[in-house]
Amino acid sequence: MLQQFDTRNEDIQVWVKDQLVPRHEAKVSVFDSSVQGGDAVWEGIRVYKEGVFVLDHHLDRLFHSAKALAFKEIPSRTFIRNAIFQTLRANKMDRDVHIRLTLTRGEKITSGMDPRLNQFGPCLIVLAEWKPPVYDNQSGIRVISSAIQRNSPRHLDSKIHHNNLLNNILAKIQANFAGVDAGLMLDAYGFVAELNGTNIFIIKNDIVYTPTADACLHGITRGCIIDCCKDLEIPCIERNISLSECYSADQVFATGSMGELTPIVEIDGRKIKNNSNNLFDNIQSEFRSLIPKLSIPIVELEG
Repeated sequence: MLQQFDTRNEDIQVWVKDQLVPRHEAKVSVFDSSVQGGDAVWEGIRVYKEGVFVLDHHLDRLFHSAKALAFKEIPSRTFIRNAIFQTLRANKMDRDVHIRLTLTRGEKITSGMDPRLNQFGPCLIVLAEWKPPVYDNQSGIRVISSAIQRNSPRHLDSKIHHNNLLNNILAKIQANFAGVDAGLMLDAYGFVAELNGTNIFIIKNDIVYTPTADACLHGITRGCIIDCCKDLEIPCIERNISLSECYSADQVFATGSMGELTPIVEIDGRKIKNNSNNLFDNIQSEFRSLIPKLSIPIVELEG
């Protein structure tokens, strides 16, 4: 499922470091740490008509990731909120928007790996695009189990939301060649971790399961769904999940800011029964009820 270019994004304004610039002038230096080694952290944030969804959750994770990577300088929460506000206001965006919020370690004095070469401060990028959810929430998506293993905490901790995404990209490439929408990545022990770009849940006998967040990202939407299940008094268990359990599940679905909640209708060519639609629909409805409660109106972002 390939995203399509939205012509409304042709002339957008993008925040780079400390100012807004036209899309075609939005650039970073060849000495920027994101170019030199994928040395940056990021968040994917959705904007609804009610406002920016769970912004503080995203900023908390951004700060955690930057601190884990020992960024010497990190912009303040107020600075980032104001940059988001100005970007949305300049583009007259108030719904159906996805923000790619990136913080790089900044520019280096010379090419090299050592973070001590970064002596110009970090670079904040606010890329807001007109972009409704990228997956069809009705027809669902098809996936394959990928040969590309999800990183373990011993290698590159998934709790750091970093820009070095080659692991996930390789899984996506495999899915592309297989003619499906995404790659389902396994952990070091062969248990399901997540898709190459989203978290995963299964439903079996009216119980919701999701992989423990050891090799998968602590997804913001994932956390919202766990909370939704609690509010609905639906058992939701985090534990190791095998591929065979996914094959025989009553329902499988993916979660993420880019696609919200998306049914997975096929794994490795095996059709998923999807015979628990009422439960899935209830969870999806509860998630939608969170949007006005957890969104910050755009006019309240400034300052």
